[in-house]
Amino acid sequence: MFFEFGIKDFIDILLVAFLLYYTYKLMKASGSINVFTGVLVFIMIWLVVSQVLEMKLLGTILDKLVNVGVLALIILFQEEIRRFLLTLGSHRHVRALVRFFTGNKKKEATHDDIMPIVMACLSMGKQKVGALIVIEHNMPLDDVVRTGEVIDANINQRLIENIFFKNSPLHDGAMVISKQRIKAAGCILPVSHNLDIPKELGLRHRAAMGISQVSDAHAVIVSEETGGISVAYKGQFFLRLTAEELERILTRVE
Repeated sequence: MFFEFGIKDFIDILLVAFLLYYTYKLMKASGSINVFTGVLVFIMIWLVVSQVLEMKLLGTILDKLVNVGVLALIILFQEEIRRFLLTLGSHRHVRALVRFFTGNKKKEATHDDIMPIVMACLSMGKQKVGALIVIEHNMPLDDVVRTGEVIDANINQRLIENIFFKNSPLHDGAMVISKQRIKAAGCILPVSHNLDIPKELGLRHRAAMGISQVSDAHAVIVSEETGGISVAYKGQFFLRLTAEELERILTRVE
């Protein structure tokens, strides 16, 4: 059997390993890692009982549970499955392939689009006004936009500052910028349950990390306590940024 091991078997194992690793990361980010571990343990027991020990009665019972369990897992993890499919469809290689066949060109963030955001964050940082700005890229954030108030306005520094002014009714939520427009404000973001986030970072940072883990968006945070500017991108924090660093990060879309 060892000598029959070929390149297809290697690719098969590699793809299964990649799928398990990606699922592990997704479950860890959503706080469902214990459920994922329990599912793996159950699958291992099922394989040992059915394939190795060949216990017919117990194996039949576990087979029935597996058949029902697949449907239960789809219902239980429907949000994670949807997120996985959205991530897959928004991957840069897939998007590049779609642009190749459709002829659409990729729109890059320009200096004129980014600078009002940078200047607004610097101004709010000096005044210690808290803010959370999400910049959409390939993956649509329509579900997030629907949780807030639709604005659909040009990107403007004064408008951004007015929305996050302490007495504004929308200052507690997140602003979503999409296709060079301020799409909505007062939006609710998914909060990350990652235990590795430093305890000194507040709810805005956790919300920014949450949206960065489920999309390819940049999430810009202005701390109300320190005035520091940070960015969450693809599950990673960039803390205490200068204006130049903020501009460089926001114009980089992978």
